[in-house]
Amino acid sequence: MKEYKRIIFVCASDTCRAPMAAGIMSEFPLKHPVEILTRGLVVLFPEPLNQKAEAVMVSNGINMDGFMSTQLSEEDFTEDTLVLVMEQAQLAKVLENYENAKPENISVLTDLVGEELEIIDPYGGTLQAYGLCYEMLRKTILKLVNLLNEGE
Repeated sequence: MKEYKRIIFVCASDTCRAPMAAGIMSEFPLKHPVEILTRGLVVLFPEPLNQKAEAVMVSNGINMDGFMSTQLSEEDFTEDTLVLVMEQAQLAKVLENYENAKPENISVLTDLVGEELEIIDPYGGTLQAYGLCYEMLRKTILKLVNLLNEGE
C-alpha cells in the first residue's frame, strides 16, 4: 500500500462514524506519522460529536473533547491523502461531487481491508447500536493499521 501523509475518514455528517474511526485509529502506533482527520458529506454548520458515539468512545478510553464536524472540501484531496468513506453510496457521491477526488486515493474503508460489510450508520439507534458500530470500526481499523504498517 502506498504511504500516505494524511488519512481522512468521511461519513454523512462527521458526527459519528468518521470521528469514531479517527479516535480508534489514533490509539494504534503507526510506522510512519500520519495526520488523521474527519470530514462529513453534509455539514451545514459545525456540530459536536453525537452523544451516543461520545459515550461509547469514552467508555473505551477515547477522549474527543472539543471535536467539531467539518465539511469535506476540494482542498482535502491531495496526492498523499487517503480518503476513506463508510459506504459505497458515499464513494459514488464523493467521486461525482469533487473534481479533485481521484479514485485511486479514495476507498470504502471495509473494501480496502477486505471486509464484506459496510460500516452501518447507527444514527437514531440505541446505545447498543453505537457500541456495535464501534466494535466493527475497531476490527476494521486494526486491519487498516496492519496494512499501513506493512508498507509497500
